[in-house]
Amino acid sequence: MIEFQLDPVSGVATYLQLVQQVRDALRLGLLEPGDKLPTAQQVVARLAINPNTVLKAYRDLEREGLVKGRPGMGTFVIRTLPGTDPAAQQRFLATMTSLLRSARSAGLGPDDIESIYRTAVRNCFTEGAA
Repeated sequence: MIEFQLDPVSGVATYLQLVQQVRDALRLGLLEPGDKLPTAQQVVARLAINPNTVLKAYRDLEREGLVKGRPGMGTFVIRTLPGTDPAAQQRFLATMTSLLRSARSAGLGPDDIESIYRTAVRNCFTEGAA
């Protein structure tokens, strides 16, 4: 089951953080059709957020056709998102984790790392596009 985490300083609405975490888990194969999402009560108890925030996130995911609520049973994944080769994802995750640990050891904070990451992605995916 997915364990939601919130970044209170990200500037991203809480419900959108939940939606994005489900999308990420689907893309990475961490959630698959048939998997159950935590109940709104479980998420509220863990994250101390308003139940309507969780319900809004789940409604958005349902509108996207990714999950389906079953009254009295919970919310279940009904469709996944296309991802790449799982082995390639795992290799990249291991490399990225190692790089992040090195960056943290060098004194870089989350904001520094995110800025560097966004710049690198932008540079990488705009090379040769013009």
